[in-house]
Amino acid sequence: MEKSKKLRELFNLPGFFRLVGAHNGLTAKLIEKAGFEGVWASSLEVSASHAVPDANILTMTDYLDAAVSMNDAVTIPVVVDVDQGYGNSINVIRMVQKFEAAGIAGVIMEDKKFPKQNSLLVGGKQELASIAEFSGKIMAAKNAQRDDDFMVIARVEALIAGWGHEEAKKRAKAYVEAGADAIMIHSKQSDPAEVIRFIEEWKEDIPIVIVPTNYYTLTEDKIKNHPKVKMVIYANHVIRSAVTSIKETLKEIKEQGGIHTISEKLIPVKELFELQGTFEMKDHETKYVKGDFEEIKVIIPAAGKPIDPKLNDVYLKDTPLCLLDINGKPIIQRNIEILNSLKINDISVVTGYCGEKINLPAINKYHNSEYENTKALHSIMTAKDKMNGKILMLYSDLLFDKDIVERLIKKEGDITLVIDSSYKLNANRYNKKLDLVVGKRDPYLGERSLTFDDHNEIVKIGSHLDPDEANFEFIGMAMFSGQGTELLKQIYSENYEEMKNKDFTYAIQKLIEQGHKVDCLEVNKGWTEIHTFEDYKRINAIIAKRDKK
Repeated sequence: MEKSKKLRELFNLPGFFRLVGAHNGLTAKLIEKAGFEGVWASSLEVSASHAVPDANILTMTDYLDAAVSMNDAVTIPVVVDVDQGYGNSINVIRMVQKFEAAGIAGVIMEDKKFPKQNSLLVGGKQELASIAEFSGKIMAAKNAQRDDDFMVIARVEALIAGWGHEEAKKRAKAYVEAGADAIMIHSKQSDPAEVIRFIEEWKEDIPIVIVPTNYYTLTEDKIKNHPKVKMVIYANHVIRSAVTSIKETLKEIKEQGGIHTISEKLIPVKELFELQGTFEMKDHETKYVKGDFEEIKVIIPAAGKPIDPKLNDVYLKDTPLCLLDINGKPIIQRNIEILNSLKINDISVVTGYCGEKINLPAINKYHNSEYENTKALHSIMTAKDKMNGKILMLYSDLLFDKDIVERLIKKEGDITLVIDSSYKLNANRYNKKLDLVVGKRDPYLGERSLTFDDHNEIVKIGSHLDPDEANFEFIGMAMFSGQGTELLKQIYSENYEEMKNKDFTYAIQKLIEQGHKVDCLEVNKGWTEIHTFEDYKRINAIIAKRDKK
């Protein structure tokens, strides 16, 4: 429902409703949370928030910007104090067009001359425009509006200017005839008698608006006795209370020499975050804000059975290797947390051996029913309905640092594999056949080197390679562009019988032989894998030490 329509409905309901003055989005939101029916975008509050007099010093744009911030912060109607309409009838037309387009429910315009001074200013200059001039402004405003529910309320300042009761009635009646939707009668007297007199003598079928700032003894219980009053505005109490509180806080900080005596008196920062919409923003960020990496899908083949009997019999007990506990967290959980931290959330795990035990939240599960007779390549293809667009593939026994994934994803090739340049320095640690790689150029090895992604390509890959010929090791992580993903799917489908029982690297070698370029990301640290109990002990100790930091 449009806010202008809401405002109209409030005027048509029995009794009266209340607006409270605000000067920005935060104060408007507090007014709504307190249960009031609308917001009064007070020119006094807005000008005071700029530390300038309420005397037409700010421009229409200043007031419009403030009103928009209030309106955006709330679901209740906002009525704007537009002074004299910011000029003549031509200015009024533009004013209505701008405020109505911004979703403002209505405006209240006063019949003073420009420049005005605040109505409550003692000794203030209170000069009124002629009835004819102000009636022309009202007609201009009503003719400019496009929404029939948008309200133009005429503010009568005759009592403020000391022109008397009869003048106030004459002006109000003329403004109604010009098309005003309601009359705001203003008074600076502490006694509400002159306002009550106006209300009781008002004969027109047009509602009345009052602002009991000075005559605050006219409480809501008493206002109920005057059914012609439909809207009550508490005009400037928010900024006055804010100034009071700020002065007291600053005084206490200065006198006490710190904030130790006031912190408990203030709202917690969490509540301020709530008022700002911070938590809603975070929800929206999760749903809609997509980072550079979020379009990437991850496939983790985790179907195979661990080969080390000691790991199987003691530490896994019919459990997939990816669930091996590393200092309190399974391998796969650690990897998923790293991926999620990069906003990579579309993760598919291909299960096989004891796959029913892999029950992690927010993953897609696929099952390779032929896991005993197939290898990682077939497991990857089991998730073929996920294989479109960018794909990150990583082995389930792999532990890696976040920066490797960040660097890999930034590579621009259609197929990019992560290869280790230091495996020969640690070759005595391995007791399995490695996925070896022959790079177009040798790695940069030595005691000191800079990490940079100098271009290199994979010439050969596979566990069958001669270690003396190879110069790198494939670590079990690869990135495919949309085109690269299609190439992998195509070569697998065209050679299904041949490849069904082959390693992932076999398909990569076939692509190389077909002339497709396979790029690489060289690393010499930041990853490890677990094949044996000795691996497990070593890695568990490393991770435990790192987790303590």
